[in-house]
This record gives sequence, structure tokens and C-alpha cells, in this order.
Amino acid sequence: MKIPDSLKRYGMEKAFEYLDKDPMNNMDKILNLVDKFAGDKLFPEQRQVFHDVVSNKESNWYQLIEKVWTKTDPDVLKVFFNNFFVNANLVGWGKQEANREKYGCNIPWAILLDPTSACNLHCTGCWAAEYGNKLNLTFDDIDSIITQGKELGVYLYIYTGGEPLVRKKDLIAICEKHNDCAFLSFTNATLIDDEFTDEMLRVKNFVPAISLEGFEAANDGRRGEGVYEKVTNAMALLKSKHLPFGISTCYTSANYQDVSSDKFIDQVVDLGAYFIWYFHYMPVGKDAVPELMLKPEQRTEMYHRIRHFRETKAIFAMDFQNDGEYVGGCIAGGRRYLHINANGDVDPCVFIHYSDSNIHEKTLLECLQSPLFMAYHDGQPFNENHLRPCPMLENPDKIVEIVNKTGAKSTDPEAPETVESLTAKTQAYAENWKPTAEELWEKSHPSCAGCTACSGK
Repeated sequence: MKIPDSLKRYGMEKAFEYLDKDPMNNMDKILNLVDKFAGDKLFPEQRQVFHDVVSNKESNWYQLIEKVWTKTDPDVLKVFFNNFFVNANLVGWGKQEANREKYGCNIPWAILLDPTSACNLHCTGCWAAEYGNKLNLTFDDIDSIITQGKELGVYLYIYTGGEPLVRKKDLIAICEKHNDCAFLSFTNATLIDDEFTDEMLRVKNFVPAISLEGFEAANDGRRGEGVYEKVTNAMALLKSKHLPFGISTCYTSANYQDVSSDKFIDQVVDLGAYFIWYFHYMPVGKDAVPELMLKPEQRTEMYHRIRHFRETKAIFAMDFQNDGEYVGGCIAGGRRYLHINANGDVDPCVFIHYSDSNIHEKTLLECLQSPLFMAYHDGQPFNENHLRPCPMLENPDKIVEIVNKTGAKSTDPEAPETVESLTAKTQAYAENWKPTAEELWEKSHPSCAGCTACSGK
């Protein structure tokens, strides 16, 4: 029997009230209730992991859940529970699946969008600075994207840029209007102040992911003198007001040892972060520095270190590139997310700046049904080895084929880059990484040869 969304929401609201009375003791009972609502198809393995976690009080995951529940402002926690767990996952996922079947195309779980191309910093190797400071999605543009997204079942929106908090007033207004959605924003944190954190407490559905490239010398060497101090001050302010936040870290050949050290992780945990999202350096744009891409042995070390953190640290660590095995390979092209830049161009990925659609000219659904996005839909996964997920970084011939076949154009208005120029910077990397990736994949998936069960459609 299909359970109506209204009943799911009501049931989870009552579950939260029950859980909040004695969260750590009642957690397993609530998970049993979630199992009944979710059925057999909605993340059964992930739900079992939660069951295992709450039964082991000595585990780092138990400590993380306890910290989130006891250190977060209670009203913010309730809104996050409803918007992220209930709307974006329990309710939203069912809508997305139904629409994937109905329309025959990818429907994303999350939408990334750039409110502005403007930024108050100019970080080394960042492509965003090339977009200049003149492009903006209007309030109505953002409102329309979210309204269309919710019709498809999307309740999670992630801001990139530029520096999104240049538009902080509009972003807070969007949080108010779409108070059933969860909003996360990548930010350099230099614009987070007392007034803005009070606004976050008021709307309750905005979570920052703060960029941090390592310790003070490394961070300021890329982002500018004094930025590290501003960032840590912002974290202290967020922690003092019991607001959830995380860290976004780009790892490179220059900083990978620092950002994968126990000292670094322990520091961000102490500063109050709930999660850390690692991103592999991508050589995108005219200011790219290919030398910052990792050697195979360096990426392998990141692979092992982040998995070590998951077993030992009270923080949720994600690796955008090395975690392809958990999500069936590439998640771009609307399979799980897409990117809309400040000009309205709809890119398949935040790192792949080619498009055949603009949100000012097409509906969101029409963009998902465009030749470019259908090429992603039909081609995923781009490699059965999900440690080689990306059509640009590890399978560069794939993105060349897709862009040329669909007629997609570069969306960089300042310095358009041909797809051949982009992949010239990744060909050697892909060839060098392949044997190491194959060895890692065989060790962790010895029975996967020739199997397509986790192809991730």
C-alpha cells in the first residue's frame, strides 16, 4: 500500500517529538518506524548502518549523532529533520523516482545554483573568479527554479558561486518563502557575522559549508592574508549560537597531507563542524594549475585516510571523487544533481562548464530532457569502476564525445574553453590513475568483474 505524503509527514513529526524526549535511547525505535514507511527499496543498506550505529555507544558515529542532537538549537534541528530527512529524502525521493519513470530522464536529488558570480576574494586556481562580478540570478529566477524543482520532488538546494553570501538578504528571503526546503551554501565565511547568524536562527533552514584549505599558512596562501582568522571566528560564532555547519575542502598535491591529517580533522571537530566535504582539485578554466592534481599514490592516500576518519572521528566525511563506489559512479547530469550558473546556464556538473540549455529559455524539466542531459542519462555510469566515475577527470574521451555530439557550448563568459583544451589537462592524469583505481576496485569489490548490478541508473 502506498502511504500518502501527508501521512508520512505526520508520522515523522510525531516520531521527532517522541525522539526528542530521549533521543539516543529512542533512536532505534524511530528507525524501525522509518523502515516501515520506507519499504524495501529506499536506502535499505544505509538504514541498516544507522541501526548498527545507535546500538554501539562507543562508536564515533554514535558520538556524532549525540553531538548533533544535543548541541544544535532545538528549533533548527526540528526544521532540519523535517526538511532534509522527511521532505528531501522520505517524501522527495518517491516523487523523483515517479518522475524519472514518467519523463524518461534524470531527476536530481539536489540542485546547485550560483546566486551570483561576484566574490570578495580571488583564490588561486578558482575558476569562479573568471566569471566576473556582473552575473546574478534574480530573486525571481531562484524562486522559479525552486518552485519547479519541488514539483519534481527536489527539496535540497545548494548554493555555489562566486560567494553566495554577497546575496545574503535574498538567500534569507528564499529560505522564508520555501520553508519546506533545506538550503546549504558553500561559502568563504568572511561575510558571516552576528546579524546573519541571527537570521539563520530565525529561518532555521540554512547551513553553511565553509571553505578551508588546511592550516593558516596554506589557507591564506591560496585565499589571502587574514582569511583563516576570519573563517575560524565565523565558526566560533556559529558554534556559540548552536547552528549546524560543515567544512568544504579542496585537496591538491600541495595540501593533501595537511587536510588528511588527524590534527586537521580534530581541529575542525573542535571548532564545531558536523561534516567535511572533500573535493578533488579540477583543472577548470584559464587559471587552472594542472600541477595541483594529485599523483596516483597521493589520491590513494586520500582514499584510505577519509575512510579511516569515518571509523574514528565524530564528523561525517565525504569525498566527492573517491566515494563514487557508494553512489554508482557519476551523479551529475541530473542523476543526483545539476548546476545552474549565475547566467542561468544549466551545466551537468559544477566542474563541467558546458551547456545546451538556459533556465531563462526552458523549464527545468526541458533542460533535463535536453540532448546534453539525455547523453548523461544514457551514458551513466561512464565507467563500471566507480573509482573512475567522471567523464572529464578519469574518462576524458567521454566528455569530448558528449559535448561534440550534443553541440553544448562553454558557459564561461570570460574565457570560453574548448572541451579538447580542458581534457588535454586530464588525459595523462586519467591514464596514470587507471591502474591504481583498478587495483583498489578489485580489492574492495572482488566479485564485481562483469557485474552491472550497481550501475546506478
